Amino acid sequence: MRAYGAWVEVAGLQEGAVFRPVDRHGNIGSARTTDRGVALLVKRRVRDAGMNASEVSRHSLSAALATAAAAAGVQERVIALTTGHKSMTVLRRYIREGNLFSENAASAVGP
Repeated sequence: MRAYGAWVEVAGLQEGAVFRPVDRHGNIGSARTTDRGVALLVKRRVRDAGMNASEVSRHSLSAALATAAAAAGVQERVIALTTGHKSMTVLRRYIREGNLFSENAASAVGP
């Protein structure tokens, strides 16, 4: 909440979208940030961290969120509302791999 409050103050936001584009000169736009703008920002920050940005996509971020939320016990319908999935079948494909090591037949059998 502190970061949100600081952004609203610095950007001088009175109404409208909170997440807005910022150009290379630091000028804050009045329109809402697009999904492409967010993707470019994430890739830039991944590169800045010294990692390979080509390995990061909207899909990988959605899958990571869905997997982490499921591991934390969040209900699938809540995850779907957050990620925008309309189909629980598709959502479960994002989550399945995250449960591979915590929920599998071999782990129930023992050493």
